Amino acid sequence: MISIKQHIRAITLLGIPLIVGQLGATVQQFVDTAMVGAYGTLELSAAGFVCNVFNLVIFFLLGISYSTTPVVGACFGRQDFLGVAKALRESLITGVTVSLLLVVALLVLNVNIEILGQPEEIIPLAKPYFLTMILSLPFLAVFNSLKQFSDALGQTQLPMWVMLWANVLNILLNWMLIFGVEVSGNTLLEPLGLLGAGIATLSARVFMALAMVLLVYRRESYSACRGDFNALLLLARKDVLDEEQRGIVLSGKARKCSMPDREGLWRMTRIGIPISLQMCLEAASFNVCAIFMGWIGSKEIAAHQIMCTISTLNFLVMYGIGAAAAVRVSQFRGREEWMEVRRTAYVAFGMGVCWFLVISTVICLGIYPLTALFTHDVEVTAIVVSLLVPFVAYQVGDCMQIMFANVLRGIECVKIMMGAAFVAYILVSIPLSYFFAFEMGWGAVGVWCGMPFGLTLAGALFFWEFNRQTRMRIRQLNR
Repeated sequence: MISIKQHIRAITLLGIPLIVGQLGATVQQFVDTAMVGAYGTLELSAAGFVCNVFNLVIFFLLGISYSTTPVVGACFGRQDFLGVAKALRESLITGVTVSLLLVVALLVLNVNIEILGQPEEIIPLAKPYFLTMILSLPFLAVFNSLKQFSDALGQTQLPMWVMLWANVLNILLNWMLIFGVEVSGNTLLEPLGLLGAGIATLSARVFMALAMVLLVYRRESYSACRGDFNALLLLARKDVLDEEQRGIVLSGKARKCSMPDREGLWRMTRIGIPISLQMCLEAASFNVCAIFMGWIGSKEIAAHQIMCTISTLNFLVMYGIGAAAAVRVSQFRGREEWMEVRRTAYVAFGMGVCWFLVISTVICLGIYPLTALFTHDVEVTAIVVSLLVPFVAYQVGDCMQIMFANVLRGIECVKIMMGAAFVAYILVSIPLSYFFAFEMGWGAVGVWCGMPFGLTLAGALFFWEFNRQTRMRIRQLNR
């Protein structure tokens, strides 16, 4: 039996690169917004509109790639290298296919973007920027699949470095393309404004995809997992492979057995879509809350944005812990070690609780200096302070739903996630936010008071399903 200390150490080592990579992406978004805002207000408005439309698309595409972790992790856990290679190819095909379907749909929307009723003056700026975002989707799909593949093998550091270098490239290209380049009074590059920001993002995503392709298909540590025949042959001769895989490799049929098939592609899709919809529903509930804040007033929506930004670090750390737990859980599941699956999940949840207790205390004690980083408006600051109670109240539910959503993904139990998310976020959280804010007259605080109910309900449902599934598997093994 693996000790709790060993579980904590393993989750931490896997989780830190995941957290750093996501933190780098958050910093890059912040810098993008700051640079576009410095160029012009209209450009900032157009960028905000496009990003709001694209957020759900990005979440959906990311959710599709999350199907890679449980499949690859389970195969790797039982040393089924042919299964790992097959899952890699199926993940890439599924991700790219979904991205191309999204490209077609979004190109149609871009041509008819006026139907979304945005101010006429931002449309000419939004269209070319929207187009660069659309063109980046297939490259983002390739990166997502290869990142999840690498994470599932426990190699989380390499994708982290790719993301960080892509962020550096993005920021450098932003500076050059948004504002132009002048040397000694001579213009070397004309400023492109918002279009320059789009080209920078597209270039960074192309870099991310190409870098991960080179790493996965050239690096020796991935050789057996990508289906390299010589690496598999070496493992077969060393008796690392089981008897079935060894026979396949020595007979020269390894490539054929690691090729994708219809069943494998459907498995990826069947796992990915519920995850995508669960993530989109959660994001949609926060977007609706932002709309409610806008109905109340401009200062309220500013306070909402500030509080969401302050809480980002909390979310990123809990996401990193949950994603690391999903990797560990998938590998234990592959070996049918269901007690370790449960211990991993509970240790991850405990780590998440400890983190939110620490960070919530820091935020509560330092709310005034933290708010001062964004605004010196006394009214906005007062609204931010009033949101502290519902913010702390929803942390337990948020921690629970993040951790158990990830471990459910790790054991390939995702059907409940879509239905639970719809009930928790759409039928509970949003109506309660509206009721508290407008019917009870609580205003901005009321909008946030609906969140703890939805997040806690989602977390409880995910926990209940995880507990039920793992208990059932343990009973089956003990018969």
